[in-house]
Amino acid sequence: MSGDAVPLWPPAADEYRSEFARKYVAIGEAKGEARGEAKGFVKGMATVVLRVLESRGIPVPEEARERISSCTDLDRLDAWLDRAALVDSVDELFR
Repeated sequence: MSGDAVPLWPPAADEYRSEFARKYVAIGEAKGEARGEAKGFVKGMATVVLRVLESRGIPVPEEARERISSCTDLDRLDAWLDRAALVDSVDELFR
């Protein structure tokens, strides 16, 4: 387990768990970590899209900021990132 994650089972009780239980708890923990990493990556992409627009001096209204920040579609965020370097307005980003 990595980082500050809270264990699903107290470490001292590990000796009482069966191999079966240890295996499936480990699988669950790994899946949880992977989901968290994926969510973090998507959130990071949204932040980068906003940062590119802002660094280019393009105003980003709150409604557009929310749309970008709440997007969970990695392909869409990737396309927006490509376009953020070229557009002259946020409206063009969404076209």
